[in-house]
Amino acid sequence: MTNSTTPSSLLLLASSRYTNLCLLLGFGLTTSYAIGITETDNTNTTSCSARKGGGGDVLMLEPHKETSSGILFPHLCNAMTFVGCGVRVKYGFVKVYAVGTYMDPVAMSAIKTQGPAAIEKALLNPAYPRTIRIVMNRGLSIEKYTAAIVDALSPRMGGEDMDKLDEFKKLNPPVDLIEGAEMEMTIRGNTMLYKNSVGGVGQIESVVFCRALCDVYYGADSVSLGHKEQVIKGVQKL
Repeated sequence: MTNSTTPSSLLLLASSRYTNLCLLLGFGLTTSYAIGITETDNTNTTSCSARKGGGGDVLMLEPHKETSSGILFPHLCNAMTFVGCGVRVKYGFVKVYAVGTYMDPVAMSAIKTQGPAAIEKALLNPAYPRTIRIVMNRGLSIEKYTAAIVDALSPRMGGEDMDKLDEFKKLNPPVDLIEGAEMEMTIRGNTMLYKNSVGGVGQIESVVFCRALCDVYYGADSVSLGHKEQVIKGVQKL
């Protein structure tokens, strides 16, 4: 007897079951987040998005709150698992954005039991996949946002692949960021996949750029030490 089940029918079945679960557990939520499922060339990927207000009927799986800003992070993003978040502070008191990290539990399975030092070393290695999710806590011009990222990356790149900084700027449309705007940077080896604030996607190919980006958020001089500390603790709990 031939099994006629196709990837599309399985996707529809999973979507139906997920919708029923959402309606059962998430009805009437005023702040909701969706875990989307997309089928592309027989590969299913997940992505995270936020929908505030409107009485949405989508269940947010285990939300995590950045305590100083109140910004929520979904438990899953781009098929990876939340491990920690923090806030980027400028001038000692201005909370510019919240930042959260998502890691691949399988990739970190051998590292998570080796202690904080080993985990920090792995976080600095772009070979370990992760998504860095930024959510704005206040409005900011796109010029100031890109300049801050570039200024943090530049001294960490040792004069190599400096043209990638201009590539990064071009991945961001000329639209100022509003409170709640989201950006995602997914690092996999020498590739950084980027989703900008309006949902546009692009990528940068450079191990130098990716390693520098890891150092910005997980290095000794991290732009958010609280975020880094929470990520190290979170990895141990994966």
